[in-house]
Amino acid sequence: MPRCWRAGWVPAGRWRSSPAIRCGTRCWPSRPWRWACRRRRSPPPTRCRAQIWASCGRSCDGCARGWSSPRWPHPSPAPSPWRSCAGSRRSSGADWDALLAAPETPAVQAAIEALDPARPVRVLFTSGSTGLPKGVLTTHRMMAANQQQLAQVWPFLEREPPVLLDWLPWSHVFGGSQNLNLALRFGGTLWIDAGRPVPDAFERTLANLREVAPTLRFDVPRGWALLLPALEADAALAAHAFSRLRIAFNAGAALPEAQFRRLRALAARHAPRPVPILSGWGLTETAPAATNTHREDAPPGSIGTPLPGVELKLLPVDGKLEIRVRGPNLFPGYLDEPEQTSAAFDEQGFFRTGDAVAWVEERDPNAGLRFDGRLAEDFKLSSGTKIHAQEVRLRALAALGPMARDVVVVGSDRDDVGLLVFPADPAAVDAAWRDRLADALRAMNAAGGGGSSRSVARALVLKEPPSLDAGEVTDKGSLNMRAILARRVAALARLYDDDDPEVITP
Repeated sequence: MPRCWRAGWVPAGRWRSSPAIRCGTRCWPSRPWRWACRRRRSPPPTRCRAQIWASCGRSCDGCARGWSSPRWPHPSPAPSPWRSCAGSRRSSGADWDALLAAPETPAVQAAIEALDPARPVRVLFTSGSTGLPKGVLTTHRMMAANQQQLAQVWPFLEREPPVLLDWLPWSHVFGGSQNLNLALRFGGTLWIDAGRPVPDAFERTLANLREVAPTLRFDVPRGWALLLPALEADAALAAHAFSRLRIAFNAGAALPEAQFRRLRALAARHAPRPVPILSGWGLTETAPAATNTHREDAPPGSIGTPLPGVELKLLPVDGKLEIRVRGPNLFPGYLDEPEQTSAAFDEQGFFRTGDAVAWVEERDPNAGLRFDGRLAEDFKLSSGTKIHAQEVRLRALAALGPMARDVVVVGSDRDDVGLLVFPADPAAVDAAWRDRLADALRAMNAAGGGGSSRSVARALVLKEPPSLDAGEVTDKGSLNMRAILARRVAALARLYDDDDPEVITP
C-alpha cells in the first residue's frame, strides 16, 4: 500500500522560525509548505493519516538537522516531531488528530505574512552529471512563484485537486519541489510510491498503481520504459491507471519517440477522455519548471514555451542555441560558492544554464522549443568534427528500441564516435542479439547520411547495469555521464581497441 500525505492545516506554534534543511535523501521539508497549504486553504485530510516520518527514504542521518553558513548565519532550530525521520521521534496518531482539530488563530496568518520571500528555506544539490554538485539556495519566492506559474497553465487544478502517486525522491527538485508543492498548493493528495524504476523495485510501483488511480502522472523516460510494457500486457491495470488521468508528464530527459507513440496509443485505448502527453524543461536553479508544453499536439521531444513570468534568452554557442533564463522562480546563488554564483549569471541577470535548445518549427515560435543536449556533453573528434552527443544518443535509442536501456556517446579526441550500450536485459545478450544491434546501428548510420558527425563506428555492450550506489544513475533515473566515464575507464579503452572481439562494428 502506498503511503499517503494530504495537504492540511498547521496551527501556530508547531513550526519554528527555522533555516533550511540540508536535503540529502528524502527529507521532510521546512516552512514554505505550510504557506502553500494556507494559500490553498485546503480542508483537513479525511482519507488517511499522514505519518511524516514514514516519508523519509533509505538514510535520514542529519535529515532534520539545522545548519548555518556565512551566507545565511541563522541559528539552527531544535528538532521538531513534525520534521522527523526513521529512527527518530515519530508523530503519534494522537498528535496528528490534535493537529488537525486545532483551530486556526490570528498568529498563523501573522507568521505567514512575516515570511521573507527572498529568504532561502532549503538547499537542494545539483546532480553533478557534468561537474561537481552545487548547493542551490531555494527561496520561498522561487517555489511559490513556480506553483502560481503552473496554476496559470493548468487551470483545472484549481477545480480538481490533484491526486499523485509518486516515486520521485524529495532530494531532487522534480519530486521534492514541484510534485510535493503541487499537492500542497492545490489541496491535493500525494501517495508516496516506495517503488522505483529498477527491476527489483518496480513490481511495488505496479502494485501501488492497482490501488491508486492518479489524476497526474509524472515520470522520467526510465520509468515510462518499465511502465509501458506492463500497461500493454494488463488491460485492467491500464484501464485503472488511465481512469481519471488528466496529464501524463515526462521530464528529466527527452522521451524517445517510440515510447511517446506507445503511451499515446494506451491513452487512446483506455482513457475515458483525451490525455495530453506533456513535457517541460527546468533545473534545480529554477525550482524547477521554466518551460512547459501547453498544447495537446506537442511533438515528442518538445519542451514547450516559457511559463508565465519567465524570460528566455537564446544565445548562439558553437553552432547551438544556449538557453538562458530569468524570472521570479530563479535562484539567488549557490551555497558558499561566490565565484560560481557570479559566473552563473550574465550581465543582464540571465542564468547561464549550459543547456542547448532548438526550435520545433523555426517559422512558428509558438510551437516551442526542443531540448538539444548539454553543451558540456558535446565534443570534437580528432579531425575537429563537432559531435552533438544528445542528437546521436536520441537517434541511437530510437534505432535500438527495446534492446537498449540507454547509451553513452563517446569519442572525444578519437577518430570516430562510439557507443557504450546498457542493454535492457543483460541476460538476453548473445550472438544473435549483437547481430541485431549491429544491423540497427548500420541502418541508423545510413539514414543519417553516413557522415562522421552522425554515424556510430563502434559499440560495446556493458552487461553491468549503471550503479545507483556509484552515482552512475541520478535520483531521477537518468544517467550521470561524468560518473560513468570516470568509473568505466577500462570499458572505454576496450571500445577503441580494434582487436577486442567484444567490440561491435556496424
